[in-house]
Amino acid sequence: MMWRSPLALVRDALRGQREREKDLRNLVPNLPHEGLEKGKQPNRFFPSNAIKTTKYTLLFFIPMNLFEQFHRLANIYFVGLAILNFIPVVNAFQPKVALIPICVILSLTALKDAWEDFRRYQLDRKLNSTPCFIYCRKEKQFTERCWKDVRVGDFVKVVCNEVVPADLLLLHTSDPNGVCHIEMANLDGETNLKQRTVVSGFSNPKFEPESCNIIVVCERPNNNLNHFKCYVEKPDGEKVGAGIESLLLRGCTVRNTGHAVGFVVYAGHETKSMLNHNGPRYKRSKLERKLNIDVIFCVILLFSMCLVGALGHFFWLQALPGVPPYLVPDSTGHLDSPSLSAFNMFFTMIILLQILIPISLYLSIELVKIGQIFFITSDIDLYDEETDSRVQCKALNITEDLGQIEYIFSDKTGTLTENKMVFRRCSIMGTEYPHKENVVRQAVLDEPESEEEVIFEQRPQPLQMSRSLDSEDSNPEVTHHCGIQHKRKVEGNAQSDVAFSSPLETEVILDRKLLQHISSSSSSSSSQKIDPYLDFFLALAICNTVVVSMATARRRRVSESPRSCQTNNPLDTLSSLVEKAGSLCHIFTSTQRKPKRNRTLSEEFVIEEDPFHPSVETEETVDTNGLQPCSPHALSQRDKPSATSDNLSYVAESMDEAALVYAAKAYGFTLLARTPDSVTVRLPSGKDLVFEVLETLTFDSNRRRMSVLVRHPITKECVLYTKGADYVIMELLGTPYAEHLSGNQKNIAADTQHHLDCYAKEGLRTLCITKKVVSDKAYRIWLVDRQRALAAMDNREELIMDTAVQLETNLSLLGATGIEDRLQESVPDTIVALREAGIQVWVLTGDKPETAVNIGYACRLLEEEDLVINMSCNNKVACTSILDSTLEEVRRYSEDPRNVDTTPDISLVIDGRTLTMALSADLQERFVDLTKRCRSVLCCRVTPLQKSQVVKLVREKLKIMTLAVGDGANDVNMIQAADIGIGISGQEGMQAVMASDFAISHFKHLKKLLLVHGHWCYTRLANMIVYFFYKNVVYVNLLFWYQLFCGFSATAMIDIWLIIFFNLFFTSVPPIMFGIMDKDVSAEVLLGVPELYRTGQGAREYKFSTFWVSILDAFYQSLVCFFIPYLAYQDSDIDVFTFGTPLNTISLFTILLHLSIEIKVWTVVHWVVMLGSVALYLIVTLAYNSMCVTCNPPSNPYWTLQSQMADPMFYLVCIITTVVALLPRYTFHVLRNSIAPSPLIQARHLDRLDPSSREQGIKEWRSFRGGGQVKHSRLSSPPSPTLETTADIYPEFAADIMGDDFTLNVITENYQRPADT
Repeated sequence: MMWRSPLALVRDALRGQREREKDLRNLVPNLPHEGLEKGKQPNRFFPSNAIKTTKYTLLFFIPMNLFEQFHRLANIYFVGLAILNFIPVVNAFQPKVALIPICVILSLTALKDAWEDFRRYQLDRKLNSTPCFIYCRKEKQFTERCWKDVRVGDFVKVVCNEVVPADLLLLHTSDPNGVCHIEMANLDGETNLKQRTVVSGFSNPKFEPESCNIIVVCERPNNNLNHFKCYVEKPDGEKVGAGIESLLLRGCTVRNTGHAVGFVVYAGHETKSMLNHNGPRYKRSKLERKLNIDVIFCVILLFSMCLVGALGHFFWLQALPGVPPYLVPDSTGHLDSPSLSAFNMFFTMIILLQILIPISLYLSIELVKIGQIFFITSDIDLYDEETDSRVQCKALNITEDLGQIEYIFSDKTGTLTENKMVFRRCSIMGTEYPHKENVVRQAVLDEPESEEEVIFEQRPQPLQMSRSLDSEDSNPEVTHHCGIQHKRKVEGNAQSDVAFSSPLETEVILDRKLLQHISSSSSSSSSQKIDPYLDFFLALAICNTVVVSMATARRRRVSESPRSCQTNNPLDTLSSLVEKAGSLCHIFTSTQRKPKRNRTLSEEFVIEEDPFHPSVETEETVDTNGLQPCSPHALSQRDKPSATSDNLSYVAESMDEAALVYAAKAYGFTLLARTPDSVTVRLPSGKDLVFEVLETLTFDSNRRRMSVLVRHPITKECVLYTKGADYVIMELLGTPYAEHLSGNQKNIAADTQHHLDCYAKEGLRTLCITKKVVSDKAYRIWLVDRQRALAAMDNREELIMDTAVQLETNLSLLGATGIEDRLQESVPDTIVALREAGIQVWVLTGDKPETAVNIGYACRLLEEEDLVINMSCNNKVACTSILDSTLEEVRRYSEDPRNVDTTPDISLVIDGRTLTMALSADLQERFVDLTKRCRSVLCCRVTPLQKSQVVKLVREKLKIMTLAVGDGANDVNMIQAADIGIGISGQEGMQAVMASDFAISHFKHLKKLLLVHGHWCYTRLANMIVYFFYKNVVYVNLLFWYQLFCGFSATAMIDIWLIIFFNLFFTSVPPIMFGIMDKDVSAEVLLGVPELYRTGQGAREYKFSTFWVSILDAFYQSLVCFFIPYLAYQDSDIDVFTFGTPLNTISLFTILLHLSIEIKVWTVVHWVVMLGSVALYLIVTLAYNSMCVTCNPPSNPYWTLQSQMADPMFYLVCIITTVVALLPRYTFHVLRNSIAPSPLIQARHLDRLDPSSREQGIKEWRSFRGGGQVKHSRLSSPPSPTLETTADIYPEFAADIMGDDFTLNVITENYQRPADT
């Protein structure tokens, strides 16, 4: 290697830093420069692909680790005292002995850090040595190298099921369409396959890296996994834009693709995955912040005691008549003055009384939290059997904050609901199709909750259905059914696909009226060009990002049981057939359907005949008796091959998209294949149409819609299919669908909007479907702007969005869909319990207000008796007025003397537009003042940014503990803004889980996590910390009281080794076990009486008064422990250590028995630890007194305890002193528990009862205190949009303020509450 001067190295380093900090980078291939020295490499300024995540090096480990440990002020404090003890004029005892405690703590911490860093080193070495394929010009092929050898500018080949080594710009794949499927579970936790496409213009079947002379201009590295900007400049000067859709990120896994070749744009620590690699999350708990304040109080107390000792020493020296013989002068014969001696004595007293600051407290707290986390993660009630997952604790130091939560902010979709979308209803060209058979089937499938025999009744007889929605509750006549017996419980996610978990989501029973329309349309070939029904379902099948693969390539989240049998029959897939003889078809007379909300198995199940063979997945199965199961999809074209459609598997990033694709498939519009350039759809007639994809305008949170521009294979027109939120789509509508439509169909938008409103009030998720025909000329003009935006580097996102908005205008409305997202299990119970626990629950959702309100009633966020305030306004003046008027009414109610003992049940519903105004600086105070008077708040149409703003506002203004819970990437900001973030591992990937402090499987787990484990963690840790301070103050004061009798000379009457062992070994384990295992109230009572959780809110267990009362009690007990032995041994001839031995023994028994009074539940562990501490003290002290004669000269503790144990006075003094010291505390506990028992004391009384009596006591408690039983509500049957109006849903509402600018709807009557399904 050529020698280079230091100046050149510095110059290159500075130049490299400038190159790396540029906003744009110019990258060229390394192949022409292969073999040259590093100084001549064009991309030499960018880091290699080798990574290093270790914190230390072998040479600098000790200084760097000590530097990190000294960031803790407590360590600096104790090291300073140890150093101070080396100064002869102020030392209290042997200097080397003073180093033992802090050296032990520092050494243990260093060993832990070294082990963790060594493991990181091993992982780094393993990762850097992972093999990969890099193109070598010399060998004219891809050669196997290590990840650490990859450089920016290399061409790297990744084969199927291998991990991408660096961020690669995709230039070639084995797929002829230039598609590469990747799985990003290692990055964002999402298991859904994502599609990446080759950069435009590089779809060459034979890719030659040596002939690829390109220049890649890309942005500076950032940690945004969803955005990337670059363009590729070809040799001819053409610039081709590329984005995240062409970038393979380091850590992704290539799936369903033979191989892919990419150009390295970022390597090593500049890759997006490494930029997102954060260290362990550290949050300071509220209890820890209060602990630091109390430590400061202890420091002040310590300095005060040392000051008293220094002044006492000064006055004692002043009072001496002469120079006593024990005051030895220095070598020159000089004796310090009393003032100088008192100054030195101040520091000596600090050394002597240093244990007042508990050195082991922080270590004990860490151990306690580890134990608490172990019990939380081991709780079987928080384990989800379906997903084989348990609660995860990611933030190890805030477990106690779970017991102090006052506000919960929750997402709706996937958090309160299952995020398993079920196609329920649709409206096409102003006509509503209720699909009531799906409702009946859902009621049937919801019923079985045990492994009991269930008979599913199927009636394939066609029904005489009316085309009018008025006949929804008519009584069809059914004369035949086939009974099939099943005996296995419905199994969901244990055998789930990526998108769906059961046939309830993947199968759709057809609506007869809609089926007739499609049949008539498909039979007429001439109408296929303009038929709105065909266009509607084509839009459902085409306008999405669903990945199509064969069933054999399906990726399961959980391995499927080999015994499970998957069929395509909606009923057969629910349970396996019971192997019984005599399974025959029976004939039953139909029963009249009664208009009940809760439908049972006895109600009829309507079966539609599906004439379109390709529209459904079919797999005929025959049971053991040779009977063919009845299928709701009776195929009329059984001679047609079905392998193509049956073997398809759909993988969607959005549950909504998958539900719509399966709905389209059920009606015969089967999505067969998708490539970047084409989409293949099979029509009901069996004909396959290949649509050329001209452009895909992906969904974003600003536009709230997505579009696909295709060229129709029949009409050759450019057609734009768009789907999106109804309130957005309605503003973009142009002319009606077709001018030739009859006059009564011109009002399609109004009819569809009415249907959408009814869908929303039923709790369904709504989408509008539109179509637009774009002329070839307009498309060419638009394409120029689009390509210019894609190649832009500045304001690229804005330009791309502008082009999308430019095209998505004058849309023609086709129809709308209603998709149901059902509530999770036990959500109403959980919300009611949290509310009884004193926690305010907010729901922040992007859904429209009607949908959110419906779900709010179903999950009991809103109650029937609530006064619901619906805030919606268009300008800030109106928002100010509505806030002022509402606040005035609420305050007037509170100030009314008649309402002294009552609180209004007020709930607030506010939309995103109004929320934006309410969050402005001048309205924040009023908004917070209103919300804190509300029992619950429901925010609709909110963005992810607004979610985090709301959490921050409430937390900062009210100074309360907040918790945010969500399941999707849009909840990450909210989760990170709260004091505690909880992620739910649901259907939307794992981004929320990865950003959270705790992760659970279902919302219902929040109940026990907070009410039980949160309460236990907080009370245990709070009581343990208070006990630690008490314990140290008691022991230190024994030394302090002795100074009154030794001239404040900092002399100790207890051997220094025993002083160190006392806190380090003898009394350290019992409080730790107390903090881990104590239970003030059982889990059953805590769940049965949620209001017990209120004891943790506002830090009621660890208050300022609690701390100081404990300190005063410690002073009293230390006085008793010192002066009773002093008076007993007064005027005797015992030496100083003989006097100190009973003091040490008495303090041990007093401290341990004090803890015994505080322990609520005794276990074997408690007995072993308590008795073990006493035994350890006696064994160590006896051994030390018998072997250590001159261990600590000039003291001589030889045979001290042995002599004392032979004296009856020793036992008498120990017993009397301990009783007198603990009598006040014991008396206080007895009187408090007998005269004025707290709720926790009363709850403990319930724990002592037998189970039946305890359950009865809990019911009486809740009825006495107003906590009623949780009602189990169920969703009503779907309303008929043609019959119901807004007044039907809101029987009475008073519009106190109504106008064009804003509306305030105060719902005073009971809302027609739907129920959960």
